[in-house]
Amino acid sequence: MKQPFAITIDGPAASGKTSTAFQVAEALGFHHVDSGALYRAATAAALRADPSARWDEIAVLEAARIVEMEARKASFCPLLDGVDSEEEIRGEAVTSRVSIVAKMSGVRDWVNAQVRHLADLHDVVVDGRDIGTVVLPNARVKVFLLADVRERARRRLLQRLGREGNDAELDEEVAKLAKRDALDAVQTVPAPDAVMLDTTDMSQAEQVRQIIDLARAAGASG
Repeated sequence: MKQPFAITIDGPAASGKTSTAFQVAEALGFHHVDSGALYRAATAAALRADPSARWDEIAVLEAARIVEMEARKASFCPLLDGVDSEEEIRGEAVTSRVSIVAKMSGVRDWVNAQVRHLADLHDVVVDGRDIGTVVLPNARVKVFLLADVRERARRRLLQRLGREGNDAELDEEVAKLAKRDALDAVQTVPAPDAVMLDTTDMSQAEQVRQIIDLARAAGASG
């Protein structure tokens, strides 16, 4: 039986991991797995169960029982109680708390088990943090995306607002990302064998093309 092919894409918040990973998966005929969406789904489930956010690890894991993964074209998406809740898991309430949940070792183990199960069965492109180091250390291709924090802030505002942010909005977003980077620092470390891509001055199409070339050089047939 052919061994599934895994590509990991790690990097800090707003470095373009998720959108790039999806496009790589689509081009190669793989499935995209957004590990961050699983952490977000667990956080959203915990907020539903207890909006006060006074959670411990056991409470979050109990709440996360409503999370399941649904296969879609080129991706796996988390559902909450069987319903697509993309807007909910990307909202500010979840965004402001997901780093806390992601530090819970039991939740990390749960997310990692979900990702490994999918990677055992399918050719995947997985993005997140510590994917190439902890979750899928034997992945055939590992990439770590870098970008200047101000450029990451600009991209995030463009995605969220549909326009370039003004100076005040940009400064506020930079501060948020710097705080997020500090919270995620332990998990945002490149694997020793990862290819580093600084995307500050790189278009998304260029990022996608470089990763596809790496995958094909490593034997991906898509």
